[in-house]
Amino acid sequence: MGSVIVTEQGLPGEIAPQTVSAFLSRTLASIPRADQRRWGDVYVRGLLSVDGKKTMRALAGKGRGNAEQSLYQFISKSPWDSMAVRGELARLFQEQARPRAWVVRPLVITKAGRHSVGVERQFVSQYGRVVNCQRAMGIWLASDAMSCPVDWRLALPGCWTDEPGRREQAAIPDGVSTCPPEQCAIGSLADMSAAWGLDSRPVVMDLRESDPYPVCAALTRRHIPFVVRVRAEAAYTSWAPSPSPSPAPYRGTRPGLVGALSAHRMPVEWLDHTTGTLRATYVGATRVVLRDRHVRTDSGELLLLGAWTTAGRPEPDEFWLTRMPRSQLGAAYRTAMLSRRVGRDLAEVAEPLGLRDFEGRSFRGWHHHMTMVSLAHALRVLTTPRPTRDVTAPHPARDLPAQQSARDLTPPRRARGLTAQQSARDLTAQPPRTTTTTTQASAA
Repeated sequence: MGSVIVTEQGLPGEIAPQTVSAFLSRTLASIPRADQRRWGDVYVRGLLSVDGKKTMRALAGKGRGNAEQSLYQFISKSPWDSMAVRGELARLFQEQARPRAWVVRPLVITKAGRHSVGVERQFVSQYGRVVNCQRAMGIWLASDAMSCPVDWRLALPGCWTDEPGRREQAAIPDGVSTCPPEQCAIGSLADMSAAWGLDSRPVVMDLRESDPYPVCAALTRRHIPFVVRVRAEAAYTSWAPSPSPSPAPYRGTRPGLVGALSAHRMPVEWLDHTTGTLRATYVGATRVVLRDRHVRTDSGELLLLGAWTTAGRPEPDEFWLTRMPRSQLGAAYRTAMLSRRVGRDLAEVAEPLGLRDFEGRSFRGWHHHMTMVSLAHALRVLTTPRPTRDVTAPHPARDLPAQQSARDLTPPRRARGLTAQQSARDLTAQPPRTTTTTTQASAA
């Protein structure tokens, strides 16, 4: 391939070149060929330094021509294993960031044409209309200070997996089949827990648009703790008080369940990652059993959380389901709120790094690009001081009037910065695992 051409633009000032070199030396070590590792280095540095859309031409910088072709070959054609790179990234990020949860975050990538792998016209609730798009699930490791995507699953519609011509066109591997996005995420979580050797963490997931039973049952079978958001109407039609005398789904009145949630609700203090301020919200809990809609089986005893975030509202605004014990109600809700950390980092870090910019058509190319973006994202968040405040420990409840708005429970306070720039030595060192936080302990 010849000599590697560096990109035109320099790295952002807060990222030291030696830090990038040490980080990529470790995370790209599984790629067998030295020239492929060098092009991976060029690609990640380009993602970090190039402004605007991350096209192959822009990432090639001064080396346009041969360099552009080599980058295309590295991403779209080279047979290196993206999963091995992601596994090392996940282990490194776990060491450095001490994540408290695995957050499952859906990603919709709109497309103009129909040739990119997985593209189909489908209804997307966040847009409220049918759009031409790819659907994916990202698995993020999240702490209060930062988060990072470490695995990606592309949800392939049947029109791609069932048609030999389209499978061949996109080079979809034989073992890959169609699956709902939530089930794609389950497969990813299973790999993270078993193949990658990561410490178990609670899974945070939004199931308001799907049946929660299959996901909760699958996570329970794999002994993976979870805090999942469910629809308000599901809370009234799919639960049974625990223990239940009847195998039929509970269809009690709304006041009955709301009363159970309200009986012992308490203020929970949590860090709002969208604003960087501490807030407090009234959260109640009751033990329930989740019923399968089709067969007479149940999930075993779970805890249903209700959170009041609107002043004067008689019913909870949010419903969350968890296997964490009632004694860790505050830790469970703070864990759920890490979804906001991921939402912020997705918008402020991952998207500007080119998360939606891949223009190739192959299944392999899409996964290679997303892996490189994840590496660039990790470098960005690990080397940039970010404000945070440790709210993992329980906070004492205060005497507050029951009718007081959750938004008025505590005045906004700026969180204090705790993280510092990571050195190159920090990124390659592998320190022994330390004791867990309150939430981590619940996952054991």
